[in-house]
Order: sequence, then structure tokens, then C-alpha cells
Amino acid sequence: MTDDAEAARHREKMARRKAVQDAEVAGKTIEKGLLLVHTGPGKGKSTAAFGLALRMLGHGRPVAVVQFIKGAWSTGERAVLERLGAGLVEWHSMGEGFTWETQDRDRDIAAARRAWGKATELLHRPGLGLLVLDELCIALRYDYLPAEEVVAALAARDPALHVVVTGRNAPPALVEAADLVTEMRPVKHHFAAGVKAQPGIEF
Repeated sequence: MTDDAEAARHREKMARRKAVQDAEVAGKTIEKGLLLVHTGPGKGKSTAAFGLALRMLGHGRPVAVVQFIKGAWSTGERAVLERLGAGLVEWHSMGEGFTWETQDRDRDIAAARRAWGKATELLHRPGLGLLVLDELCIALRYDYLPAEEVVAALAARDPALHVVVTGRNAPPALVEAADLVTEMRPVKHHFAAGVKAQPGIEF
């Protein structure tokens, strides 16, 4: 139990902190569609993006997903988002699997171009709340798409649309254009200990 003097000091400290926090929040007046980038070598980039999709659906706003590398997997995130967001979720898995599986650069480029065509359409969809461009950074890293074209199209999107881009090795131009960049860093991963990918964790 704290004594009265310590309790009073704590209240004063928290009151000062609240005043600072309230002033900082009050000073933020801009409202706009944000460009968010989840990159880095660690796990959780797409997972975090789908968490944002769930949050957006909770506010009753439509969400669209374009997957650039991942193909027609049966994933937990797609199943639950389409079920919970019935009528509010549009999902396009347009990749053909990981690049080391296809081993066909021309095919990978064609798939990336098809996915980008769908993405550019969605960038101007009226009323769309969030667009997830999953693994777009991978397509950019392997030069399946020109980074300059992608960044320019993202800048010209509907001004109210939030976009989240995922994937390792986000190019500098995309990082520069983004409003928020989060880099996932691996500290420890069960895969290194021989544990295979499991439903509900990896997909």
C-alpha cells in the first residue's frame, strides 16, 4: 500500500503527463488516407496487415486484399475475414507461389502485372477503407514491377484510402513515400529449430 504522500506525488506526475499527452493529441489535426509499409526479415508483416483489415471491418468499412506472391492457399485469415466481413471483403490471390517454386521469371512477372492491374483499379475504388497489397515488396525486389510506377500510382490513389504494403526489402522510394514504416526483426523463430509451418500460426 502507498502512503498518502506517495499517492499524491503519483497523481501530480500523472496529471502532468496527461496534460502533455492531451496537448500533443490536440495538435494532430490532419486526417487522410495513410500509406503503411510492413517490411523486414521477421515474421508478422502480413499478419499485422490482416489485423488492420479486421479493425477496419469493425468500423463497417470495406477492405480489399491483393496478394502478389501467395497463390490460392486455404488460409485462416482469408476464411475468417470473408466470413466476418461478408459483403465488405474483396480478396484476390493472384500470385503463383514463392519464386523458388515457380522458377519461371516470365511467369512471375506476368502474375505480378495482373495483380498490379487489379491493385491500380482498387486504388480508385470509391468508399474503400483499406487496401492490403500483400508481398508487393517481393515483386518490387525482383523487378517484376517498376518501383517508380508503383510509388507514383500509390501517391495518386483516392486521398481517403489507407493502403498497407507488406514484404521484405521494401525499396527506398517506397519507404520514403510511406507515412508509417514498421520493420519486423527476427529475434527467435521456431522454424530454425525444425518446427514446420502450422495452421493458425503461419497460415
